[in-house]
Parts: sequence; structure tokens; C-alpha cells
Amino acid sequence: MRFSSAFSVASLASVALAVPASGASADTGGSDVYAAQSTALTLSPTSNVKGKSFDRYVSIWFENTDYDMAAGDPNFQWFAKKGITLTQNYAVTHPSEPNYMAAVGGDYFGLNGDPFIAIPQNVSSVVDLLEDKGISWGLYQEDMPYSGYEGFAWVNQKNGANAYVRKHNPEILYNSVATKPERAAKIKNTTMFAVDLENDQLPQWMFITPNMTSDGHDTSVTVAGEWLRNFLEPLLEDKRFMDNTLVLITFDENETYTIQNKVFSILLGDSVPQELVGTTDSNYYNHYSEISTVEANWDLYTLGRWDVGANVFSHVAKTTGDRLRSWYPDNANGVPLSNYYFNVSYPGIFHSKKYAPQPVPDCHSRRMGRTTLPAIKKEWISQQDKNYYNGQLEIPDGAHPPVYPYKY
Repeated sequence: MRFSSAFSVASLASVALAVPASGASADTGGSDVYAAQSTALTLSPTSNVKGKSFDRYVSIWFENTDYDMAAGDPNFQWFAKKGITLTQNYAVTHPSEPNYMAAVGGDYFGLNGDPFIAIPQNVSSVVDLLEDKGISWGLYQEDMPYSGYEGFAWVNQKNGANAYVRKHNPEILYNSVATKPERAAKIKNTTMFAVDLENDQLPQWMFITPNMTSDGHDTSVTVAGEWLRNFLEPLLEDKRFMDNTLVLITFDENETYTIQNKVFSILLGDSVPQELVGTTDSNYYNHYSEISTVEANWDLYTLGRWDVGANVFSHVAKTTGDRLRSWYPDNANGVPLSNYYFNVSYPGIFHSKKYAPQPVPDCHSRRMGRTTLPAIKKEWISQQDKNYYNGQLEIPDGAHPPVYPYKY
């Protein structure tokens, strides 16, 4: 794999290779894993930083389901009646892993598969933005064998079924998290969710991933809906969880690659205005809207990537003052949304066949007064000629790749 000269010499030392999935096996058991279970550091810090629209954000992801299929499931319908259904929320590519990567980091850097990926340490994620403002965060991964586990997968120890997979754990993909014990310790098994709830130690930002059975990947949307109902319904009346909280229920990608990659998504929680319960929102969103919404709510810095231009969820934007934008209209010079399928990845450092250089964050980004994180500026400001982000709403896909400001 080649890496662009956009990386400094020092940063190259922190780059880990992308190992093809076929070359990385799942852990089926072993003394090393069991030993680590007994000694792994686990942390559950809390905070109470007030947001403009919500004080807690929870993202729950499911797998590989077409919009209409998910919308027709009785359990997902039940939750839709309690919140806002997003009718134009899109994944950013196929398959799974690049979508998880993008949802916390603002880009997927060309990734077009589900290999073992370790993103260089000088690439920031939403964790850096949250910590800068003292906001607690945590990830809960069903069947993860221990906190901070970096392995490719972990199977069910009773029946051998697929269980935890690294590709569905977005922050462990980033070396800026995985290589720092105090950060990795906040990526935990979902059993720790129950412990943190009981101890009133839930963080303000959460990402929750069911296992390969519960998320519908190896089963069906019916199984996914049943898991969600069992997990989330009791929490809707639990003030230890539901305390000015916004929950996003969504899918990583759709199942059918020949149609637009639109995913069924619901916003709900006690932070949602009562008059919006049971309604729909037809504004254009994508996985980057998760980052932009969190940035707007807590007035965070930005990553300087596709997060800067992403629409903030409408009801939050009304509170923060963010202006919602529409994709190029059909009569504009730009390519209309109807021509974008978001089904193929554009070239990048992680693309298995089509290399492109690492893009540099936009260190001069500005949106509603929000600017790029100073630490990001310090790392990348000298290489702004390699930036292709310009705060635009319209994101690229494989058929409409990003335009670099230089030849390579």
C-alpha cells in the first residue's frame, strides 16, 4: 500500500497496514484473550456539558437492509411512531466498514472492502472534538471479548457463530484511539452498558453496535427489530438514560447495490420536540450528519473533512441556527442527487485497486463560527495545497470522485 507524501515522515511510523479480511482470522478462543479479559483496563468517565438541543447523543447501528424493508418491520415502525423518520438519509458507500469509519472520522479514504484497517495516528475523529470540550464518550460493542480489544473478530464461544467484528467498531479503527490505553478502555462490551447504567455512569456520546446476529447481518431485519425493542424500549422511560437525550437508529448501508444507498433512520428521545413525534424529515442527510449535528449541538470544532458541509439534523439546526441546504437542483450546473448512488468507493489510500493520495483536512473551514480543531491545524496547516474539502454539502462517490487540487 502506498501513502501520500501528505504524511510527514514522523507520521509514517504510526501507519498500520490494511490486512485483507481473507488474511485475518477471527479469534475462536485462546489463553491470551482470556488472560486479557481479566486485566483489561475499562473506564467509564462521565460529564455534564449542556448542549443547545440535547445533552446526550446515542447512535445505534444495524446492518445491510433496504429502506423499504426496514420501514416495513413492525418493531422499527413502533419506534418510528415515537420519533422523526429521516426519509432521505444516505450511507456513503459499500460495504460496511467504510461507513462506520466515515461516521466518526469524516471520510473513508477510499476504503472499498472490510479488511483489517488501522488508520494513522495523526488522523483525528469525533473523539478528539468531544474531549476538547470535556464531553464524555464511549462505545458499546456486543460480544466484544474485553475493553479495547483490537482483534479482527470474536465468535460466539458456545455455538461458533459470528459475534463481534472489528469492522463494525468505528473508533477502534483509528490508531489515535486504539493506541492510547485511556481511550481504548472506553470501548466496551454491551454488558458494561448495563453496569454503567446502574452506576449512573453513561457517557454523553455513545455508539452502540449489536453483534452479527442482533444487527441483522447474519439474520434478518426481524431479528434486528426484536433486539432493538428489547434493548431500547425499557430505556425510553429510564431517566438514567433518557435525560435530554437524542437517539439515532440507523443502518450502515442498504442491501441492494443497484439502487440508491438510502438507509432507514429514526431520531427519537426526550430531546425531540413533542410536536415532531411521529413525523418525517425529508432533508438530505448522510453519515457525516452525525458528526455535524454533534458539533453544532455542543459548539465543537470540526474535523475539516466532509463533516463541515453535512446538514445538521433539522430540529437541532433550528436551535443551533444552522442553515439546511439542498443538493444541487436538477436545473443547476452540478450533478443532481438522483444521479448519485453512493454504491462504489472513490479512490484513496485504502482502496484495494485505485490509489489516490491522503487528503489533508481543510484547516480554514468555517461554519456558523465553528472552525477546525487547533490540533488538526497544527498537524496539517503546512499542506493545505493537498486539501480537497471545501465545506460543500455534495459528497463524492465512486462514479463522481473528489477533485484533487493537484496532479498525482
